[in-house]
Amino acid sequence: MPELIIVGSIGLDDVKTPFGEKTSVLGGSAIYASFAASFFTNPGVVSIAGKDFPEEHKKLLTNRNIDIGGIEFKGKTFRWEGRYEYDMNEAKTLKTELNSLTEFSANLPEHYKDDKFLFLGNIDPILQLKVIGQATNPKFIAMDTMNFWISSKKETLIEAIKKVDLLLINDGEARQLFNTVNLLKAAEEALKLGPKYVIIKKGEHGALLFTDDTHFNAPGYPLEVLKDPTGCGDSFAGGMMGYLAKTNNLSESNIRKAIIYGSVIASFNAEDFSLERQKRLTNDEIEQRYKEFEKIRKF
Repeated sequence: MPELIIVGSIGLDDVKTPFGEKTSVLGGSAIYASFAASFFTNPGVVSIAGKDFPEEHKKLLTNRNIDIGGIEFKGKTFRWEGRYEYDMNEAKTLKTELNSLTEFSANLPEHYKDDKFLFLGNIDPILQLKVIGQATNPKFIAMDTMNFWISSKKETLIEAIKKVDLLLINDGEARQLFNTVNLLKAAEEALKLGPKYVIIKKGEHGALLFTDDTHFNAPGYPLEVLKDPTGCGDSFAGGMMGYLAKTNNLSESNIRKAIIYGSVIASFNAEDFSLERQKRLTNDEIEQRYKEFEKIRKF
């Protein structure tokens, strides 16, 4: 049985950056998060893909002990086309084909419902609430969101935030959601809604963790090779949640460690397109970079 449930999108991406171009590569929040989590635990995915979803991608997931029993297969797979300029923190969306994603029901299989760890990717907050309602014994729920839902379904999004333990959000989204340029104030407003923890992602500049009375600043990793940042935020979340599920330890000190492990996976993810770098990634490389992160913060 999976130890971590990940709910999100599955897609096929066309990506262009200053360092190359790839077409029809595997993408989506559930893909990046589950693959990153698989370095630490056995995740289960709840998502939807088309009947055109390549068999090789299914095998890639199952070979990583990722349970795909929660994936529906119908219609055509979600497609996204994007481009990055030299500011690699933000993608310009050129084309989106929602396809089967519009039919995503977000139903948890029976053997997923009593899992303790749950990560909700940046899907419709209506579906996030639906998933939360199906979870019978959650110990720790984390959720992500995006600017589209902040603009179009803010009230529903806030209701979802009230029901989770950890909110993940990037700096621009935090400012938008809470109508402030000050990230500390944004985090304070988010904490008032109910989460015990708020993580504000800052792209290549790392991430900030806030609680009611403490904060932690995780550094970004200085990369020599940077090809494609697509999926780095989801890889960060998946790596972090995978480590928490593995250790089953929700102390703040362990959450800080989990953030660093998530940052490690995300930094490797940016070194190549799609999951190509994660496919080659070893546990020894992860531990070595984790130690480098420790040195960066030592003084």
